[in-house]
Amino acid sequence: MSLFRKIFGPKSKDSQEHVKSDERSKYMPEVELPVDERFTINFKANGGKFLYCENQDEVNQYFSHIIKENNWENKQVLLFDDRLAEKFNSFELKTTKKSSEGDFFFSTCEYLIANDGSLLISSNQIAEKKLKDLPANFVIFATTSQFVETISEGLHGIKDKNKSRIPSNITTIKHFKASDENDFLSYGSSSKNLYLLLLEDL
Repeated sequence: MSLFRKIFGPKSKDSQEHVKSDERSKYMPEVELPVDERFTINFKANGGKFLYCENQDEVNQYFSHIIKENNWENKQVLLFDDRLAEKFNSFELKTTKKSSEGDFFFSTCEYLIANDGSLLISSNQIAEKKLKDLPANFVIFATTSQFVETISEGLHGIKDKNKSRIPSNITTIKHFKASDENDFLSYGSSSKNLYLLLLEDL
């Protein structure tokens, strides 16, 4: 993953010889950023909080920080995914499946959409709930293999993975901060305070 290698990995000869875009001829085509970089830029622009993790130990460490930062130690967690509950069982989370009782929602997602920084989710994550009925605080666990360019690509991926039974209630989470009242595109959307724990798995 090019962005993460630049930030966390050793500098390569190629990165030092990278030609800056303002040094390129104006007649040259625009350099398209890699999918991971585009997602990160757009996700942060949407107001999301992004935490890159190289291994599961870092995921656990960041998750612990998130819980402490928000005083969620003794709060109930809305969690529908039993496999995710098992993966994080060392935290002894007080889980519920009633959305009205959860202080924050902990989940996975289907795909990470690069071209608008959104997260594609379905009934696999949120059952048949509407986004507005879920808590205002989200913690999403995902991996770098879940990056796709567009929503259309993500929908094809969902269809391919679930040939016997395609999940319902497919939607995207995009607004992670208060929406601009004058922005008609965000009208009716449900803004969420969202943390993304992204595990490197490629």
